[in-house]
Amino acid sequence: MKFLAITLIVHAPDPVTGVRKPTNERFREVLDNALLAEELGFDGFGVGERHERPFISSSPPVVLSHVAALTKRIRLFTAVTTLSLLDPVRAHEDYATLDHLSGGRLELIIGKGNGAAQRDLFHVTPDDQWERNAESYEVFRQIWRQDKVTADTRFRPPLTDAEVWPRPLQQPIRVWHGSATSKESVDLAARYGDPLFSANVTNPIEPYAELIRHYRERWEHYGHDPADIAIGAGTAGVYVARTTQEALTAYRPVFEGHLAFQKRLGLEPVFPTLEDFVERSSALIGSPQQVIEKVHRYHEQFGHTVVHLHADASGLTDTQHRDSLELFQSAVAPVLRREIPDPPFAWGPVLADPPVTEEPVRV
Repeated sequence: MKFLAITLIVHAPDPVTGVRKPTNERFREVLDNALLAEELGFDGFGVGERHERPFISSSPPVVLSHVAALTKRIRLFTAVTTLSLLDPVRAHEDYATLDHLSGGRLELIIGKGNGAAQRDLFHVTPDDQWERNAESYEVFRQIWRQDKVTADTRFRPPLTDAEVWPRPLQQPIRVWHGSATSKESVDLAARYGDPLFSANVTNPIEPYAELIRHYRERWEHYGHDPADIAIGAGTAGVYVARTTQEALTAYRPVFEGHLAFQKRLGLEPVFPTLEDFVERSSALIGSPQQVIEKVHRYHEQFGHTVVHLHADASGLTDTQHRDSLELFQSAVAPVLRREIPDPPFAWGPVLADPPVTEEPVRV
């Protein structure tokens, strides 16, 4: 099993202290957490993409380029690249450049994105967002594989024997499809034989397990070998301590701070108590053995081989955050690495395949 540390770069008041850091300090914290993730042995570091408050993750290629310059080994993920909002040509230019600068350490998790504010910002509607996401991905996929691209597109000017530079280092880059609530993203991933990454954060396990079952069904429908399936899954929070009681005591102020924030927004909490959150959500809060058992319970439903944890302290003190991640890597990760397999592909730069000729996109 592989482990990622991921941040959406939320820029909001600390749920415990109520203090919001200056923007430059928040970015510095992201870089420090990336260095910590590499130091502790995480396999990947991810940066989300959002174009609305309270996030400041509108430019993941820039952030990940800085992370690439500071690190040597860790793979770099987007979480997610919102292709429904982006021009696929421009996205390719950014990410092909980042792929070279990072020495082939880049992997993308793509998705349509969500939130009315960012849809309005880019003039994307609920009715066309999935079509935009599919078209952008199909064009992006062609550009990454072909020197010249012809695409009869609806949502950007058509391409005729277009050349896009620079050509990528990885050929092709690995693209995961982020999945939260809809079958469209699951079907798109299965159609192209791409790995799936389940959000697995907001709700109990059942809706995510249902989408993953659908992914497996569509994967076989499109004629792919079930042995080639790769699935990742998120977690709703993490705090590992020597005992369950220590973990609950330390995490309770964090949970109560997030709960108060939801109530101020008029949102009905899915998990009304910390005990319910620990039991029914994907959060990994407890002793090492408790966390190991929970990952196994989810693995029984998902069959996933990659897990992401929160890279941010998110209300914990810096010391608590570091101690928790250190304990995870020393007492939890080694067991899960032994007991749950890795994805069915090499965890490194994607080697070049022979040139692929694909039909022009017709959407």
